Amino acid sequence: MALWGKAPEMVTAGDALAGRQAYPYAVPHDNVVLGTPLEGPWPEGMEVAVFGMGCFWGVERIYWQIPGVYSTSAGYAGGFTPYPTYEETCTGRTGQAEVVRVVYDPSKVSYEKLVATMFENHDPTTKWRQGNDVGTQYRSIILTTTPEQQEIAEKVRAAYQKVLTEKGYGEISTEIEPLGDYYLAEDYHQQYLHKNPGGYCNHGFNGVSCPVGILKQDEYPSQESILRPGEPA
Repeated sequence: MALWGKAPEMVTAGDALAGRQAYPYAVPHDNVVLGTPLEGPWPEGMEVAVFGMGCFWGVERIYWQIPGVYSTSAGYAGGFTPYPTYEETCTGRTGQAEVVRVVYDPSKVSYEKLVATMFENHDPTTKWRQGNDVGTQYRSIILTTTPEQQEIAEKVRAAYQKVLTEKGYGEISTEIEPLGDYYLAEDYHQQYLHKNPGGYCNHGFNGVSCPVGILKQDEYPSQESILRPGEPA
């Protein structure tokens, strides 16, 4: 870790920024790719999943392409500061992670598949960074909305760890915990890579398929593997 200097530290609730009681910016209404609302209520039968795996721009693009996904949005969750801004989140003093909320139809796509997609498209073995993005806001995290999701996510993580270990990779650092409050990010972050096709993205197939996953490398053309053999979290 010398290359990256001192490892980031998670802020405590007592030291987190105070935040506010409402959005300090206009909240967008629709997903411009899918043409569906970013906020509920959603159609009957829809379920919600939330994933953090680094910069939310690339993560959102991965999920809006999956059949059965009704809506996606970029946001902040997992921390302490209510209604944070992007600038505040980047300080590391909110405890919030950059995440993507995925609204999906479970009759068309399983939660297991969504979790497997998350593990396969980033490096889950680096605790506080993805590529050059360093900070607690970029941590790998699954925020569950039901006890069933918690159980499935933990089983998928265990299965993927077994495969990674066999291939010489490090320990998964992905957190799995219940979702608390979720805050939509600013409008310019929503569907960013649709609005800016040549924009920054460091996500793609990491070179190791999740054994319970369905998506494979040819479904999401990848960059060079972003996993680093044996690298500590």
